[in-house]
Amino acid sequence: MTTATDPMARSADEAWYIRGDGVYRESRQTSVCEVLRLLGAEVDNDSRSWARSIALPLWRIPAGITFLHTHAVADAIYVVRFGYFKIVKVAQDGYPQVRGLAGPGDVLGFEGAALGRHPLDVAALDDCSVIALPLSELRTLRHESLPFDLAITRALGEQLTHAGDTASLMAAVAAEARLARFILWMSARMAAHGESPRCFVLRMSRRDIANLLAVAHETISRSFSQMADNGYIKVDGREVEILDLAALQACSLSTRRDRVEAARRSTLQQPAQASTCAERVMSQIRQVQQPR
Repeated sequence: MTTATDPMARSADEAWYIRGDGVYRESRQTSVCEVLRLLGAEVDNDSRSWARSIALPLWRIPAGITFLHTHAVADAIYVVRFGYFKIVKVAQDGYPQVRGLAGPGDVLGFEGAALGRHPLDVAALDDCSVIALPLSELRTLRHESLPFDLAITRALGEQLTHAGDTASLMAAVAAEARLARFILWMSARMAAHGESPRCFVLRMSRRDIANLLAVAHETISRSFSQMADNGYIKVDGREVEILDLAALQACSLSTRRDRVEAARRSTLQQPAQASTCAERVMSQIRQVQQPR
């Protein structure tokens, strides 16, 4: 069994099912045990033995390919093993609105479990791998194992939390404040996935980020440049390094550029007054930075 960070994978020639768009189901399978590990579940020996006995299919999705399509029949939910996806809502006029990002340990397609059809597009930003949990078997699996049931319930709750965090990105008026919130949000996501919260790669393009934040592409580019000039961040292509976390957090709380420094001083002196979203980001970053 491979792990979520294992770069090795079967080629399409070894797969026994290939979709027309290049997505393929691998000839090998994994087990519920890997699902529990990806979801961070704690299991006893009996549960681990049960989990290893249940085989689940693996899917590979090349970068740039849409894995789940709006209005397609939903027959499974999927746990991401590795790679990142962007979540897109296609409006009635065909306009695609980026709604979020999903990475290792996240669950895809859970909305379709309730609706019967997928309400969103899910497109791979990297070469990705997911584990399929067929809806026809999900109820039985949850009934047979309490750790599995708790892990799925918690994962779905976290997905709803992520959706709320994404909506909060657009609550600010100023484009710089929205971008600052996005960078902090990405930092928190990287920390949750065991990656560096201070230096990370933006999987989404500038255009996708602008779409997510509902601002013009040119505005996002200017905001990145402005933050770099102010010394808040360092930008090299898609790689971002947070240089001044307090300033970036202050910027995320401000809707006027001339208040950023005042907000920064207030944040440094009274960090407990930060917003709930920013406090959560700071907490996750501190936990990752603590020595083990």
